[in-house]
Amino acid sequence: MGYRVVDADAVDPEADRPCECRKLSEPGGLEHTAINRFRAEPGEQLPLAYHYHETQQEAFYVLSGTLAVETPRETYEVGADDLFVVDPESPQRAHNPDDADGPVTVLAIGAPPAADDAVAYDADE
Repeated sequence: MGYRVVDADAVDPEADRPCECRKLSEPGGLEHTAINRFRAEPGEQLPLAYHYHETQQEAFYVLSGTLAVETPRETYEVGADDLFVVDPESPQRAHNPDDADGPVTVLAIGAPPAADDAVAYDADE
């Protein structure tokens, strides 16, 4: 048996991200799931670019604020305590709109963990 408690605030934020991103999988000893906590101020986006994953299913659980998720068909507004799920090969860009009242905090869960399966998506194509 194994158990771990991870203090997310003790995990250093990733460098060179468009918002605060704390990767919790490694400190938690997770091998089959990726978990990141994001905190985005108004005007900041969560991912590095509009993208999709080839194999990873992603879920965004909003802890506080409202997350906007842009897709090719529409932009979803996901409020606190709501879950937004993205299937593989489904383009999205999650962000906190410029006109938001404050920050959004999100727990992003992906499985299987896939460090190199993100593909940039050009919404104009």
